[in-house]
Amino acid sequence: MSRFFLAAICAFFVFSLSCGDAIAAYDLKSGKTIYETACIVCHKTGMGGTPKLGDKAAWAPRIAQGMDVLISKSIKGFQGKTGLMPAKGGNLEFTDAQIGNSVAYIVEYSK
Repeated sequence: MSRFFLAAICAFFVFSLSCGDAIAAYDLKSGKTIYETACIVCHKTGMGGTPKLGDKAAWAPRIAQGMDVLISKSIKGFQGKTGLMPAKGGNLEFTDAQIGNSVAYIVEYSK
């Protein structure tokens, strides 16, 4: 019985770690800097149909796709129904990690 109980506790612990807030894996301070350097151009005003930072209704269906999808589209670029996301926000010098941090910042701010 004690082995079963210990195994159950371990499984619960591993499960809780995997379901934790995915945003915690990113550097939001760095993400804010990248946002203010490049992303703000479109995401502050909604230029070209982009969702504005903090617009919960516009971001909800995007956030529901998951961080991996959002980051991939932000790195590679994406043509949506209402707007265009240029690859790496139009600055190909950004690293994938920097883009990930900026996406995490936008998601956190827009929940």
